[in-house]
Amino acid sequence: MVTSRAESVRRAGLALIAGALITAVGGAASQIVQASTSVSDDLWRYPWSSDLFVPISVLWAFAHVLVIVGLLGLRRSGVAGPTRSAAVGLALAIAGTGVLLVAEFASLPFAGDRVADTGPARVGATFGLGTALSAVGLLLTGRATLQARRWDGWPRFTPLVAGGWTLILLGVAATKALPTGVAIYGLCLLAIGIAMYTRPSAATAVGAPHAQPT
Repeated sequence: MVTSRAESVRRAGLALIAGALITAVGGAASQIVQASTSVSDDLWRYPWSSDLFVPISVLWAFAHVLVIVGLLGLRRSGVAGPTRSAAVGLALAIAGTGVLLVAEFASLPFAGDRVADTGPARVGATFGLGTALSAVGLLLTGRATLQARRWDGWPRFTPLVAGGWTLILLGVAATKALPTGVAIYGLCLLAIGIAMYTRPSAATAVGAPHAQPT
């Protein structure tokens, strides 16, 4: 049973690694394209051409699906412990990523619209909501993971760091540094995925106190 769960967590870790790599590379690519694009930054599809916007958005959506699979595996691993804050945090992180997934598809009809138009403005608010939910969820998960002490070394800090950066991302969203911010967010998720793959078992650290439900 433990082996089966560990393998399940490893597979979820691989999904998270894949989703994180798409996010990180995609963010970096967007930043590079942004520097040389002829597309107006008033358009919702900026910096992508009309031909590339749809496949890029679908690729982002696929990355979100992989991240959701990874976060479900993180919940299954038990590394955040049995507390209420861990359960709420993971639920919020999963829900937030789901909102981002919906926003990717909702943005497709507005490729040629201006950012200030009603449709893009609503989609932008949806992206903001998803990011905020993810940030709060990862912060709660990170706090619970530190308290549970079921991971040691650098892995135990990965959810908290991811949550902190996702919160910062809310402030970066309105700037042209957003693609770089997204790339760093991807790297934060990558660290969680690697931790899940290399340490899938949530054995309580020797001598660690049992976390109390909060």
